[in-house]
Amino acid sequence: MKAIQQTGNVLLAAVDKNDSVGIIDNYFPEAAFFTEFERFDRHLEKLKRKEGKIDYVSVCSPNYLHDAHIRFGLRYGADVICEKPTVLNPWNIDALQDIEKETGRKTLNILQLRLHESVIALKKKTEEGPKDKVYDIDLTYIASRGNWYFASWKGDDEKSGGVSTNIGIHFFDMLGWIFGSITMNVVHIHTHDRAAGYLEFDQARVRWFLSINPQTLPEKVKEQGQRTHRSLLIDRETVEFSSGFSELHTKSYAEILRGNGFDLEESRKAVETVYDIRHTSPIGLKGDYHPLCKLELSDHPFKR
Repeated sequence: MKAIQQTGNVLLAAVDKNDSVGIIDNYFPEAAFFTEFERFDRHLEKLKRKEGKIDYVSVCSPNYLHDAHIRFGLRYGADVICEKPTVLNPWNIDALQDIEKETGRKTLNILQLRLHESVIALKKKTEEGPKDKVYDIDLTYIASRGNWYFASWKGDDEKSGGVSTNIGIHFFDMLGWIFGSITMNVVHIHTHDRAAGYLEFDQARVRWFLSINPQTLPEKVKEQGQRTHRSLLIDRETVEFSSGFSELHTKSYAEILRGNGFDLEESRKAVETVYDIRHTSPIGLKGDYHPLCKLELSDHPFKR
């Protein structure tokens, strides 16, 4: 909603089965709101007949519903802006591309890390560097979550895709965007609150670690009272990209409105990556694994 407002546009209608959405008042208090999809659908049809159809449908629903909601927006006759992950299964992209051809509309994906200044600079540096160089990378992302996470759809792997999809897909998209195709995908750990593995790209060897467990935070981060930690080490040098995240959604919407959005095909590699991670059996602490894999934790401190 902030991105829609800051780009000078209007939210006409919204649907959410939950009715505790008073945050709308901060942005679009005049927007029509529905808790039933059927009434939302009817309202959009009435708008189409009276005032002309809406331009965009923005999909911010649970991951497993993205496919259905994108289909709805395309068939309605609007372009669709969709949050990550675009879909959970790679073959859903093929079906959506068929619907795009049938309707003449398109799906634009929020791949906001591609708009981060530090990431753009890293891609430029890589492109201008030796073509045969392979970089050694450690990626760490810890986004602490409380007990609500496990009670919500995010804690259901069938609905969310698990930790690697929920908090990791943007980073996998970023790595593929910069370093090329994946040639190896090994999973060391994949549980309810963390995941870790090893990826080889055309130009990178990546050890990655993702977690929603606050116990995995570095002591220095805990002492500062912070609950999120991002770290990207390339050839043992830190790439600073801890700041600059707050405005990336607005940038994403602005680029879409300029005609520079990322289409379905752009999202395919990351969707395939997390799909493969979810369906690969973890091998444990073998081979080249991320150092944080060694952490011995009792469990997520808030898990039921």
